[in-house]
Amino acid sequence: MKGEAQNEGILERIFGLKDQRQKFLDLYWEGTFEDYLKIFEENPKIARNAFQRVYDMIMLYGIEKIDEGDDSIIKYKFFSDPFEDGKNAVFGLEKPLMTLVNALKSASHSYGTEKRIILLHGPVGSAKSTVAKLLKTGLELYSRSKEGVLYSFSWQDEKDPNVWHSCPMHEEPLKILPIESRKDYTKQITSKHQLEYRIEVEGNLCPFCRYYFNTYISKYNGDLTKMLRDKVKVRRILLSEKDRIGIGTFQPKDEKNQDSTELTGDINYRKIAEFGSDSDPRAFNFDGEFNIANRGVIEFIEILKLDVAFLYDLLTASQEHVIKPKKFSHTEIDEVIIGHTNEPEYRKLQSNDYMEAFRDRTLKIDIPYNLRLDNELKIYERDFNPKKIKSKHVAPHLIEIASMWAVLTRLEGPKKANITLLQKLKLYNGKSLPGITEEVVKELKKEAQREGMEGISPRYIQDKLSNALVKIEENGCINVFMLLNELESGLDHHSLVTSDEQKRSFKELLAEVKVEYENIVKNEVQRAICADEEAITRLFTNYVEHVKAYTTNRKIKNKLTGEDEEPDERLMRSIEEKMDIPDSRKDDFRRELMNYIGALAVEGKKFDYKSNERLQRALELKLFEDQKDTIKLSSLISGVVDDETQEKIDIVKTRLIKQYKYCDICATEILSFVASVFARGEAKK
Repeated sequence: MKGEAQNEGILERIFGLKDQRQKFLDLYWEGTFEDYLKIFEENPKIARNAFQRVYDMIMLYGIEKIDEGDDSIIKYKFFSDPFEDGKNAVFGLEKPLMTLVNALKSASHSYGTEKRIILLHGPVGSAKSTVAKLLKTGLELYSRSKEGVLYSFSWQDEKDPNVWHSCPMHEEPLKILPIESRKDYTKQITSKHQLEYRIEVEGNLCPFCRYYFNTYISKYNGDLTKMLRDKVKVRRILLSEKDRIGIGTFQPKDEKNQDSTELTGDINYRKIAEFGSDSDPRAFNFDGEFNIANRGVIEFIEILKLDVAFLYDLLTASQEHVIKPKKFSHTEIDEVIIGHTNEPEYRKLQSNDYMEAFRDRTLKIDIPYNLRLDNELKIYERDFNPKKIKSKHVAPHLIEIASMWAVLTRLEGPKKANITLLQKLKLYNGKSLPGITEEVVKELKKEAQREGMEGISPRYIQDKLSNALVKIEENGCINVFMLLNELESGLDHHSLVTSDEQKRSFKELLAEVKVEYENIVKNEVQRAICADEEAITRLFTNYVEHVKAYTTNRKIKNKLTGEDEEPDERLMRSIEEKMDIPDSRKDDFRRELMNYIGALAVEGKKFDYKSNERLQRALELKLFEDQKDTIKLSSLISGVVDDETQEKIDIVKTRLIKQYKYCDICATEILSFVASVFARGEAKK
């Protein structure tokens, strides 16, 4: 007994914690038709059509404006997956998603796009099905919220008053009202509310509900009021793909096995004996994907693989908003039809003259691969981050280099001879390069209309990252070269890379990103070696002192000998050359620098070399040149390292770990690699 009391207390605590009982009552509300009308008069939005509901759902999560030059781009936060902590977030598709949301907005105002099939078209792995999944998942949660509430109804059984039959298509309760009185009533109520769009409940009841309506209206001699009070019960519905309410998904099977009844329902042969006819709607299962998706969304996976007969069903479903169940007249539906397909299937559609009507009723939205490096990075960082890979370390820049290669494979070669593909990638990522204006970037985008529709899929990168991670031991570290080898060897067996020319091109791009990685790590090692801020500050002060003396035609006193000497031209040029300042412009540069320092001094400010990236990099390179021989990186190659050198190398390693997130393993590897790079450079000299 004591155990039972304890259990009862636990249950009460659980249910009382979030007021579960009240929440349940709200979600599974039931009432009379008159109760429903009172709710409608307070909130007419409960009778929205599917397009209006989906559009409102997206807008509920808010927007964010992004400036990309002259382009004003809207980012819809809904597609960042706010309901599953970003698990299915979509990155870098702001423009296609703007097109999608604009189509839904247009449809919600009945401007014509409500009569179209929304076709997401793009290469494999470009997030087409993820977008559809977000819409379906979001709609499920939205129907459970106060903003997304919607209702349907049930009919009382003719024989047993305790049995109620739900509308199989979850229709709007107002559809029971005759069309004319319904139209006048909704217009009268909605005119009192400031709504963005018109609420119009159109169409007739489904065959199942028409049967009960006709039966009961005859029984009550046309007294609709009494029939509604006695025989109709309204209930809140929760859209759910698993429960087949308001959300449907159709995936084509083998062409020989495709059957249109999967979309529009079929006769229930066991009930024919009970009801006496196969044309009795009670003997029909209105459970096709079109039927159950009413009031919500239906997704067609690989829509263009459907049998031609199915595509004709889609024409009437999109254009007329009706379907044709076997043995019954046309039945109205209210749902967003969204399909997705890949490039080969779409090309086949374009070449098929018989499918012209289908193409005409399709709103194609291109969903390309990412062309912005930062967005591509986010895809892999979501799955390959320290929280998920607890016992293994991913070397710095590994995901960046993989993303860089993926994006390069999707870019078209620039027509401008002075711009490389790698520079184009950086420009697309928002980096400014000397001599290249915003207009040039716009031109690059304009001349490559199909960019992003071909190239390496994110799935390939994810697979190779997984392979590389599996191969290293616990507490090991995966470095960039391991991944580059995985990416290259995998191309020989890649099912989507069939052309030798394409394979060769992708391998050349791998070599290009390897060179870029070499430059990145060289810079980091150089900065780690010369990370002594005091030494850089002394060098900077010395440089400015000599420039000041040079521009004012003065001499500098040697602190050791006490003699006046000419400014050290060799010191000044060793720094200026690292900023790509030619000898012919050195005088102008030095005067500009001193004028700028003087102008800051007038304002009471002091010039800081850190505010000038080029100057800071030049100072670091100069200091590196002065110090690298004292560290003896070359000794890492021979493997013979004395205690003094080892101490200095350990200091550099510590800086790499602290400042650049290396681990002890990859810091050691990268120092050895950079040492070999410098050794090759010295050998060439």
